[in-house]
Amino acid sequence: QVQLVESGGGLVQPGGSLRLSCVASGSIFATYAMGWYRQAPGKQRELVADVVSGGGTGYADSVKGRFTISRDNAKNTVNLQMNSLKPEDTAVYYCKWRGYTLGPIHDYWGQGTQVTVSS
Repeated sequence: QVQLVESGGGLVQPGGSLRLSCVASGSIFATYAMGWYRQAPGKQRELVADVVSGGGTGYADSVKGRFTISRDNAKNTVNLQMNSLKPEDTAVYYCKWRGYTLGPIHDYWGQGTQVTVSS
């Protein structure tokens, strides 16, 4: 089992910034990737950004140039720096861990943290 603890969500005005953090712990043998997804009311969960073990990153087109993902492999931590936030960024943000515990590759999800962008 892998546990994910997210922090950093909240209410921010348009144009503001927030930083999300996620720490993975538990029976981790090897981490392949960590990332952030979000789900707005009435919409499907979507990828925001992810980073693989080699350091490669991927971003949704809607957040490119505004969000930056970073990872600390030694601490099994992934951060998401969100700048120039827009009301359409409002959603529950979920951390995802993909890797190996004692079996085949598997995904684990955090509980989610609410991000609200509103004036």
